[in-house]
Amino acid sequence: MSDLHITWDDYHDLIETLAVQIYESGWEFNQIVCIAKGGVRIGDLLCRIYDVPLAILSTASYGGKNNQQRGKIVFSRDLTMTTANLGDRVLLVDDLVDSGTTLERSIQWLKCHYGFYIDEIRTAVLWQKACSSAKPDYYGQYLPDNPWIHQPTAKYERMSITDLIASRQVTESV
Repeated sequence: MSDLHITWDDYHDLIETLAVQIYESGWEFNQIVCIAKGGVRIGDLLCRIYDVPLAILSTASYGGKNNQQRGKIVFSRDLTMTTANLGDRVLLVDDLVDSGTTLERSIQWLKCHYGFYIDEIRTAVLWQKACSSAKPDYYGQYLPDNPWIHQPTAKYERMSITDLIASRQVTESV
């Protein structure tokens, strides 16, 4: 099992692949809920492409060195959204399914807190790992093994603001 290194171009291509796959399925949704942090960029681009409202469900489950240790999942108290109510056909998006716990628990959370609005929830991720207990309705890439995925945002997981300032000063002086 080797690590998977993703560029911004790879990342955006997977989002576009996912958008086309959802469209070709014929399913019409009227709300996107993205799981933060990993699903925020995906949800943002999909809501722009499909012109439907975006809501954000903040979660946290990774920590430790380089944010690579899975821990207990914690949910925000509420969704963040700009509409009065949640749509009834929800597309729940995240970056990947690894163990599947976050996706499964997020569906449960949505049904518990907003179930009276929701008629249907479907799920979409960029990467589906074979080891996941959750099987998303849509995925950009299937991974038969369990690589650690180095997304283009990974460098910011290890960077402090002082590191950023120092790196920019070096670049600007060259």
